[in-house]
Amino acid sequence: MGHHTFDADGADKLERPERRYRFLSTEELLWALAPSSEDTVADLGSGTGFFTDDVAPHASEVYAVDIQEAMQEYYEEKGIPENVELVTTGVEELPFEDGSLDAAFSTMTFHEFVSDDALAEVRRVLTPAGRLVIVDWTATGTGENGPPLDERYTADTAADALRDHGFGIEHQFSRPETFLLVATTE
Repeated sequence: MGHHTFDADGADKLERPERRYRFLSTEELLWALAPSSEDTVADLGSGTGFFTDDVAPHASEVYAVDIQEAMQEYYEEKGIPENVELVTTGVEELPFEDGSLDAAFSTMTFHEFVSDDALAEVRRVLTPAGRLVIVDWTATGTGENGPPLDERYTADTAADALRDHGFGIEHQFSRPETFLLVATTE
């Protein structure tokens, strides 16, 4: 595991579109992920399923992966799309076959799970030419939103970690509070 995980007692905050879409819109996520209607996708650190719900209509199957049972219960109570399956586990031990996912994404959770084991595991479960989209809080931000600055990564540091685990970087954008990486398996 990385640093701390988001406190599930504050899950309601994760369901506020005016806060969430300020840092990542549905359109930007779908552009970066580029899912097809036949794709199998995983949301790594899905939390309440806020962004999982945005991706679900554009994929065949979506796994909502979160380590916290309380987050999964919140998502279940909220209502899960028919093509979404909850998977309660850490990213470093994904229960998927080698090369079984067409794409994966992480929205504001990379800093929580990043480790050599987690990145190797994500690489293992993605197909050849699989996509990985990371949107997270940047270490160069103000710290007014998101985790403390000392728990964040820069886009460059995150991109280097992905390259070290066999990913190529297609797009890298740094913004005032967040960064976006689009990576593919090589």
